[in-house]
Amino acid sequence: MQFVVCCTEAQQEELTRNSVAELASVVWVFEKVDLLHYKTADAVIDLLYENNKVNNSLLRQLSGIKIINCVTDTLQETDPSFVRINGWTTFLSAPILEATCLHEDLKKLAEAVFATFHKTIEWLPDEPGFVVPRVVSMIINEAYFALEEGVSTRAEIDVAMKLGTAYPFGPFEWSEKIGVRNIATLLRKLSIQQPRYTPAPLLLQMADAI
Repeated sequence: MQFVVCCTEAQQEELTRNSVAELASVVWVFEKVDLLHYKTADAVIDLLYENNKVNNSLLRQLSGIKIINCVTDTLQETDPSFVRINGWTTFLSAPILEATCLHEDLKKLAEAVFATFHKTIEWLPDEPGFVVPRVVSMIINEAYFALEEGVSTRAEIDVAMKLGTAYPFGPFEWSEKIGVRNIATLLRKLSIQQPRYTPAPLLLQMADAI
């Protein structure tokens, strides 16, 4: 089987941190247009995915299973034939990846693809944010509220959370790795139905300034 992964070099390093199966034929591309050279590939993982007509049209030209890094938008909003994963930075190196799929026959294929990277899939409902991104986004959001209220400094909050909770990153450090705009976009969407996800004004200010 031939797998094609469209990503950045940093995403490649994170995804392969636990090595790749020797028998796998994995092609790495760093420009979206290069995917068209592999129309017959058995699987495509698009870690640079953006939900727009151009991107979706390009992916539909490929014959294999399409796996997209799309945390906020559901498959009903992208394409029901795709497989969504949580491919946010810092989560790709985890041994378990959150994913959702609307077609049972695609699940075994997706599991085989990620077994190549020594990962298993946790299948979840097709809802915005999966589980872990929702939790991490709320932690980051609360940190921005605390900073606004003058509870402490960014550096002190980061250190306190890492030492006190054993998180791999402090909330501000995590938001920089994931992308403040990604966090804000997810919280904005979730807050439409659930006000408890309302983004902190400072977080929105930071996201809108990018």
